Amino acid sequence: MPSVKIPKKSTFVDMTPFVDVAFLILTFFIMATKFKPADPVEVKTPNSVSTKDITDSDHLQVTFDKDGRVFFHIKPQKDASIKLNVIKNLNTTRNLGLTDAEMKNFVMTEAIGVPYTGLKQLLSLPVENQGSLRQPGIPIDSTGGELYFWIRDAVSAFSGHTLKYYLKGDNNAKYPTFKNVLNAFKRNEILKFNMITMLEDVPAGTELSAIRSRDKSSGTTPK
Repeated sequence: MPSVKIPKKSTFVDMTPFVDVAFLILTFFIMATKFKPADPVEVKTPNSVSTKDITDSDHLQVTFDKDGRVFFHIKPQKDASIKLNVIKNLNTTRNLGLTDAEMKNFVMTEAIGVPYTGLKQLLSLPVENQGSLRQPGIPIDSTGGELYFWIRDAVSAFSGHTLKYYLKGDNNAKYPTFKNVLNAFKRNEILKFNMITMLEDVPAGTELSAIRSRDKSSGTTPK
C-alpha cells in the first residue's frame, strides 16, 4: 500500500504586527517617562550603611557643596500651588519685586541657590537655561541668614501636610557651613531631618553585618 504524502505547510510568520506593537510600547514609555532633572550643583556625599530610601512625599531639601554654596529645594507631590504660595509670600514680605510670570517660573525651578537680589535674574530665565547661570548660593550666617526665611515660609505653606526634611552636604564641606544650615533648621524648630548619603557595604564582622546576613538568609527585608 503506497504511503500517504502529507502536504508541507509554510512556516513563514508575518512579524509586522509584533514590530508595530513593540514600537507603540516603546513610544508610550518615552512619552510617559519623567526624567529626573539634573542637580544644580555637584555634591559628593559621605558614605553610610543605611538602607532607608527617600520616599515620594512632600519634602524640603537643603544642599550645600564643598565651596559652601547653599541650595534650597521644595517638592510638593500633588499640589503645585503650595510652591507658588511660598514665593508669593516671600515676594511680599521681602519686597522682591517679582512678576507673576517669574513666580510661576519658580514652581518649575528645581532649586534656588541665589540671594534675594539674584532671584529676579534667575527666574527671568527659562528653566532649561537656568543651568547656564552660576548660582553663588543662598546667604547664611550664624542665625541661618536668608535660608531661615526660605524654610520658614515653606513650613508655613505646607501647614496641614506631612513634610519631610532632607539635608545633602558635600563630604568635603567646611563645618561652619553645616553648622549655619543647622541653625536655620533649629530657628524653625526643626530638630529631626534625614541626611542623604552614599550607600556602602556594612563592615564585615560587625553586629549589623550579622543581622543583614540573617535577614538575607531568611528572605526578610533589612531595616
